[in-house]
Amino acid sequence: MTTTPHIPVLLDSVLESFERCNNGYIIDCTLGYAGHSSALLKHLDQISIVGIDRDDEALSFSDKRLQNYKDRYMLYKGSFAQVLTELTEKPIVGVLADFGVSSLQLDKKDRGFSFESDTLDMRMDQCASLTAYDVVNEYTAKQLSYVFKQYGEIIQADRLADEIVKARTSSPIKSAKELSNIAKKVLYSGGKIHAATLMFQAIRIEVNDELGQIEGLLDAIEKMKPKSAIISLITFHSLEDRLVKHRFKVWSKECICDPSAPRCTCGKNHGLGKVLRRKPTTASQKELTINPRSRSAKLRSFQFKESLS
Repeated sequence: MTTTPHIPVLLDSVLESFERCNNGYIIDCTLGYAGHSSALLKHLDQISIVGIDRDDEALSFSDKRLQNYKDRYMLYKGSFAQVLTELTEKPIVGVLADFGVSSLQLDKKDRGFSFESDTLDMRMDQCASLTAYDVVNEYTAKQLSYVFKQYGEIIQADRLADEIVKARTSSPIKSAKELSNIAKKVLYSGGKIHAATLMFQAIRIEVNDELGQIEGLLDAIEKMKPKSAIISLITFHSLEDRLVKHRFKVWSKECICDPSAPRCTCGKNHGLGKVLRRKPTTASQKELTINPRSRSAKLRSFQFKESLS
């Protein structure tokens, strides 16, 4: 692989969010193909990168891509929440996560993320046991409906689940292409959005425990409370964004008194830091033209206090 297979989303905004970081480590929790990390290493010559990913192919590619900075990066395989709690690299001055699926994972049909794939996989970590094939062919209609409602917010979840169970009675559903065709029978397709988009999102989230991973990352960061560190997180759908927005709100809350109390008695000094921008940063029209996959990306940033009591 000689060309970069992934355009990092919101790159300028990510670089800007970490502009004040120096003399420490930025943890790239979703290293991917090192698009963000390589730019950060070039842009900020006083920082080092710790890259984390579950994908062996991504780690191998990134290791080669970052060779020019070989004294300023280290890579770890695993779930970012677990690896983050075990790191010995200090001080941590920033944490970055881009929760989107990489372009190579989407484009390589053998990974099973694409609507036209001949396989059903969708694992970010190919050593993991649960695959999209397992979900589609072994979950009951009730379980499938739950996945579609919870992770895809699909109104026709029950009907879609029934169609999948009906289709697999004669033979297993073996390809993403076949699954996409089932979705087209049930789900509305509007504009440029493929009918199977929300269904694929829901199955992918289930296979990779994506929301649980985000919760775990937020828990790990909250436990660490890295002083003065910038936390910049990129989400791609409302379920992810809701988790990040809520946690940042909790972290920035100064008063912990009961809302019904007539006046504050806690001292209003319990916040862990501040949200850096009230509204999330989204892609510019220029970026959307270059990289249409950035259309749903949202960047939220938070900074921890210098000292916490």
